[in-house]
Amino acid sequence: MHSKNFNLSWCSSLQELPTSIGQLNALQNLHLNKCSSLQELPASIGQLHALQNLHLNECSSLQELPTSIGQLHALQNLYLGRCSNLQKLPTSIGQLNALQELNLSWCLSLQELPTYIGQLNALQNLHLNECSNLQELPTSIGQLKTLQKLGLLGCYKLKEVLTSIIQLRVLGWFELKELPTFIYQLTTLQKLNLLGFFKLKELPTFISQLTTVQELNLSQCSKLKELPTSIGQLMALQKLDLLGCSKLKWLPTSICQLTTLQELNFSKCFKLKELPTSISQLTILQKLDLLGCYKLKELPTCIGQLMTLQKLDLSWCSQLKELPTSIGQLMTLQELNLSKCSKLKEVSTSISQLMALHVLDLSWCSKLKELPAFIGHLTTLQKLDLWRCSKLKELPTFIDQLKVL
Repeated sequence: MHSKNFNLSWCSSLQELPTSIGQLNALQNLHLNKCSSLQELPASIGQLHALQNLHLNECSSLQELPTSIGQLHALQNLYLGRCSNLQKLPTSIGQLNALQELNLSWCLSLQELPTYIGQLNALQNLHLNECSNLQELPTSIGQLKTLQKLGLLGCYKLKEVLTSIIQLRVLGWFELKELPTFIYQLTTLQKLNLLGFFKLKELPTFISQLTTVQELNLSQCSKLKELPTSIGQLMALQKLDLLGCSKLKWLPTSICQLTTLQELNFSKCFKLKELPTSISQLTILQKLDLLGCYKLKELPTCIGQLMTLQKLDLSWCSQLKELPTSIGQLMTLQELNLSKCSKLKEVSTSISQLMALHVLDLSWCSKLKELPAFIGHLTTLQKLDLWRCSKLKELPTFIDQLKVL
């Protein structure tokens, strides 16, 4: 038999495989998903030297894998998700030199990983989400130099994230109250994902030592009140996401030292009152999102010096009364969202200088009485939204020059 694919998924009464399965020399894909009565795999499975993908998801009676699994040197993906009775992995798993993805999510009986897992030199994705009895990670996990994603969501018995991961390039999804001090040793870390750290009140000053970090996600850190001054030393940072940091009131002026920053998201920072006047130093900033910053009353005059800014979102900034005239200097601005700025009475005449503007959203600006006379100069404008501008009495004469609309 020279078949490359063999699908036995949903054979829920299948208890075992014949030893002769090892003779399928050309087999590349073996699907055994939801074979809920399958208790073990034959040792002969190690003879499938061409096997690349082994699917064992929801084999709920499977308690262990044969040692011979380590002989599958072509295996790239091993899926064991929801194998709820799987108690351990064989030490031979470290011999799977081609393995790129290992999914152990929802393996509820799994308490530990073998030390040899650190020998998986090609591993890119390791999924351990909802392994609720997993108590620790082996220190060897830090040797996984190619690892791009490590999922640990719902690993509630994982007491601490040890120094076993200090060499990893991606860190995220840890349900911790504070950042462990070993993080400063992550000398090659590129992305730090702290989304949903609901109990995190502050960042340690040593975060400044993460000099290779390009993306810092602090979204939904709802108890975070301030950022350390040392954040300005993240000289490689390109994206800073603070969406939903609802207790953040002030920004350190050092944030303007992040001269590599391209995206800055303050959406739903409900208590943020102002931007630092030195924000003009962010000379390559392309996207500034201030949606729902209810207490923001004005923008600094220097905003006009953000010469590479392409998108500015000020929607739901309900205390914003006016825009600085310098906004007309944003020559690369393509999108300006002022929707639901309910106290905005007028738009600066300088807005007619935004020659790259494609989208201007003024919907629900309930106090807006007029548009600047020369808005017709915006020859690249493709969308102009004035919905629910209930006090707008007339449109300017030059509106007919908006040929692209």
